Amino acid sequence: MINQKELINQVEDYSLTVSLFSKKSEALFQNIFIDTLTNTVKVKNNSDIFVATGDIPAMWLRDSTFQILPYLSLTDKIPELMQLIHGVIKQQLTYIQHDPYANAFNETSSGAHYAIDKSNIPISDLVWERKFEIDSLCAPIHLASELYHKSGYSNHLDANFWQTVDLIIDTFIKEQHHENSDYIFNRSDGPSTDTLSHDGKGSPVGYTGMVWSGFRPSDDACLYGYHIPGNCYIVCILDELISLSETQMVASKLIDKILKLRSDIKFGIDNFGIVKEPNTLETILAYEVDGLGNINFMDDANVPSLLSLPFLGYISSSDALYQRTREFILSNKNPFYYSGKYLKGIGSPHTPNNYVWPISLAMEGLTSNNLEFIQGRLDTISTTDNNTLQCHEGINVDDPSLYTRDWFSWANMTYCQLALRYMDIQEETSGLKT
Repeated sequence: MINQKELINQVEDYSLTVSLFSKKSEALFQNIFIDTLTNTVKVKNNSDIFVATGDIPAMWLRDSTFQILPYLSLTDKIPELMQLIHGVIKQQLTYIQHDPYANAFNETSSGAHYAIDKSNIPISDLVWERKFEIDSLCAPIHLASELYHKSGYSNHLDANFWQTVDLIIDTFIKEQHHENSDYIFNRSDGPSTDTLSHDGKGSPVGYTGMVWSGFRPSDDACLYGYHIPGNCYIVCILDELISLSETQMVASKLIDKILKLRSDIKFGIDNFGIVKEPNTLETILAYEVDGLGNINFMDDANVPSLLSLPFLGYISSSDALYQRTREFILSNKNPFYYSGKYLKGIGSPHTPNNYVWPISLAMEGLTSNNLEFIQGRLDTISTTDNNTLQCHEGINVDDPSLYTRDWFSWANMTYCQLALRYMDIQEETSGLKT
């Protein structure tokens, strides 16, 4: 059983040794690096770890991965963190086995829901919300792979893990042909972005080889059903599974399904997701397509995003296609790029206009190798927190006292991820690492 109090003390002791370029950036890091452990993590009797998203008492498969991911950098200093991360993965797998179409879950079968929705499948008492987001099934595999590759720990890669992988792959294969799926999502008492059109099935799509997604990582409905960053993320986790399978006894039938799915999705991205930018006619990555000729040119702050693809491992940050895409999305050509007196960067239709997300600012740094640029992003985030020592969801570009969510654990830990990257590059460039 994990001693949570002792673990918090060890992580806090480490955070107090961190030296950044300004007292404010250090103070923010020291406050929020233990925040996830102190205020969102609950160790259960069966060693599963429940991670609340923050100000909502539910666990998101995606958010919990990125809330925990930065702790991987400390597993050599604090080995107990490996047990913590294993416990989070165990909980995530339990949830996926319960319902692979749900994005967020309750700690217990309490019957609490974000809202009551019309569905052909009644929502379970364990499910907080049943929005099908393909990144929700990618993130736990990402965390499991990173745990193994960063620490060598492999106890989590057991039969239960591979059984869950099989379920995930089958779900993806089913949603390559969404017209044959029984999944619908109807919500009558919210904005149009909170439900699917066409009686809950979503707008029509043509076959591309990619996997259909009902919702984006923002929990907003996809305009077109093939979310390109999400499908790129699937390719990344399929590559991770292939790598893991080389060290494990894995059924050849599952490997064959993984290889075929990867080939299908990559074909879809290359042939439908790489498109000509309307003004310059240069090729860039689209945000969403439908396989019928419709294209959504944009990017959103939530990860996976087009901006985040090098961080996720899909493409090199120096790749010409990525650089052209990055130039597009970090400009006014992206309808959700905002610029003002204090901030400029990517926001989201999930929040008001002219609100930039610290997650996207941190992701700009996490997809760069330039130490000065990374420092600039850390400084921008730390000096626009309205002296709360918390990262927020979105911040008004002209007035940092206006922001959404007092407390957003995912944003906090993405800032910490960037701070840790800053320190790593700083050590490398100073010749301290061998």
